[in-house]
Amino acid sequence: MSNADDRVTARHTLIVIGLVLATAFALAFVYATRRVLVWVVVAAFFAVALKPLVDRLQRRLVRRRALATLLVFLAAFVLVALLGTLILVPLFGELGRFADRAPELLHDARAGRGPLGQLLERTGARRYVSEHSDQLRDLGTRLRQPAVGVLRGVVETVAGLVTVVVLAYLMVLEAPRITRRLLAAAGDGQGDRLRRVGREGSRTVTGYLTGNLLISVICGLLTYAVLALTGVPFAAVIALLVAVTDLIPLVGATLGAVIAAGAGFLHSPTAGIVVLVFFVVYQQVENHLLQPLILSRAVRLNPLTVLVSVLLAAELAGLLGALLAIPAAGIVQTLLREYGPRRLRPAPPAGPETRSRRPAGPAPQG
Repeated sequence: MSNADDRVTARHTLIVIGLVLATAFALAFVYATRRVLVWVVVAAFFAVALKPLVDRLQRRLVRRRALATLLVFLAAFVLVALLGTLILVPLFGELGRFADRAPELLHDARAGRGPLGQLLERTGARRYVSEHSDQLRDLGTRLRQPAVGVLRGVVETVAGLVTVVVLAYLMVLEAPRITRRLLAAAGDGQGDRLRRVGREGSRTVTGYLTGNLLISVICGLLTYAVLALTGVPFAAVIALLVAVTDLIPLVGATLGAVIAAGAGFLHSPTAGIVVLVFFVVYQQVENHLLQPLILSRAVRLNPLTVLVSVLLAAELAGLLGALLAIPAAGIVQTLLREYGPRRLRPAPPAGPETRSRRPAGPAPQG
């Protein structure tokens, strides 16, 4: 009897050791390939968002899947290029004019004249620069040294963008074939569930993108109004740039505030203070009112769930977590609805089909 117990104990010990080692190897693999996994996750996000457009184009106009996918991706590239042109062309023109005036501005700043010189004089920065000119010159020399690292980072970013685009294109192109194989392997009963999960997941990502774009449009319009009222030049270009940065949850409004407030302070201290106060108030309104309300309606999530999921994901995974938190929460809710215990399943969204199936009056008694 003791020998049998010893064998059972040894077997259980080996199983526990094997599970621990397998978990350690899995975590090490995820850590070693974290960059590629991030690319795959981002590509899947964009693939899910673009797949409904490709499906609709294939059903109505183009029969070949490859051609429909190529047309949708080209349209997306053209849209991004137009948006970048609207932002970068006026920005580069303004930078060129600033470079032409840089010697004059620098001379006035050193003499304490002009808006920049007066600002440096009031803040004491001009005195600090004159007293620590040698240290600042050494700092500039040190900042020029890591140019190779910066170039490597740029190359890696470009390579990542190209990889994400290629992965998203292949995912959209192969989506029908992958779906057919999964449904065939799952069978009829599980196949219906997988169809519902895929349909709800696609709707969640599309609703998230739509809601996020609506919030960015609101931010851009309000920013343009404030900049125009304060007389800041190139208000439309700055507002468009702020709207693009606002697509990033939680920190997007902060990045936009830095850009707009910097332009305001360059125009006048009063304009800079007004723009800064506006963004302090707006960021709180967006994070705690606009995002929970608009995204909860678009993704059909509770506003509290939206806010908590974004905060937790941003804390755990940084910027990528904040970007994917709301779609991930919607997909988890769909999975719980389909596969979770009945007591833990969330109520289905109240759509037209759900309302049509509700009884018109009270149920008959007895």
